[in-house]
Amino acid sequence: MAARLFPAVKFVIKGSLAGAAVYMAYDQGLLGSGTQGAEALKKAQAVLPPAIQEWTSYIGWELPPTPKFDFSPSDSWNKGVQTVMSALSVAPTRACEYTMEGWKYVKDLVR
Repeated sequence: MAARLFPAVKFVIKGSLAGAAVYMAYDQGLLGSGTQGAEALKKAQAVLPPAIQEWTSYIGWELPPTPKFDFSPSDSWNKGVQTVMSALSVAPTRACEYTMEGWKYVKDLVR
């Protein structure tokens, strides 16, 4: 009986953790628009270093200081979308060119 119950308990625990992670991401605004994601990143950048410092001092570890970087998720997202759309817009033309090159290569091989 316990052998059958253990996998079910594992499944429920894993499902609960996954559901909690999705809920937390939604609650913090990570699943919203780009501006909501940028705000959540700014909040995390402000809150995490003091919390990590507190835990490392509690445990007795010493970590190097966190690097400062300027990163805008919305700018990166927009750049990615523009790159993908650009690639998709030239895809039919490139496919035609590659097909013609392929047929030309095959014709040259047959001759």
